Amino acid sequence: MRHGDKVKNLGRKKAHRDALLSNLACQLIQYKRIVTTTAKAKALRVYVEPLITKGKENTTHQRRIVFSYLQDKEAIKELFGAVAEKVAGRPGGYTRVIKLGARVGDNAETAMIELVDFNEIYGKGKGEAKGAAKKTRRAGGAKTKVADAGQQAASAKSKDDLKKIEGIGEKAEKALHASGISTYADLAKSSPEELKTLLDMGKGQFNAIETTTWPEQAALAAAGKWDELKEWQDKLIGGKEA
Repeated sequence: MRHGDKVKNLGRKKAHRDALLSNLACQLIQYKRIVTTTAKAKALRVYVEPLITKGKENTTHQRRIVFSYLQDKEAIKELFGAVAEKVAGRPGGYTRVIKLGARVGDNAETAMIELVDFNEIYGKGKGEAKGAAKKTRRAGGAKTKVADAGQQAASAKSKDDLKKIEGIGEKAEKALHASGISTYADLAKSSPEELKTLLDMGKGQFNAIETTTWPEQAALAAAGKWDELKEWQDKLIGGKEA
């Protein structure tokens, strides 16, 4: 029984299996995609990806280590040249396995294994773009969140409490904010007719509201004359003079 044996033997002894995977790896590096059985493709992915990672560090030591596995000078040249340059921005996951179905004859499950960055159909140059983005994603995201929070805080601070104007309730304030009137100064610049028109867009729910004194009240509030405003509001009923 094979309890604890996680090695995919592929029906071969170790020497034969190593030779098979070495040949498949050389073919994959040279041609960028090959078709084989699904079991061999999965075993090849585990075998070749660490070698591709070593190929990104172009030193004599790493070349000797990879050569001990592949035993092919052309494959070594291609790996440390074109392949390493293409996958430089990718931290891992250099290969993709795509199942192709059963093979005619022996009915074996087949699959295509390819180098992801050499697939011209699924997007050119995405490996480098992803690598560059990965280094700055957290910092950039944090800066964006801070900037958004700052903008929200600034917009919240810039809004005045329009409910301090006699006759403006919570719903009327929301309607004014939606219309672009968020400060006392904005309200003071508007005429009673304009304000009535804006509120009439609320499907009749503000028909009973009187806007005649709102601009004058807002002008006092914008000038900071709260005592005068309070004295005048004591004489108002629902925003209009008694």
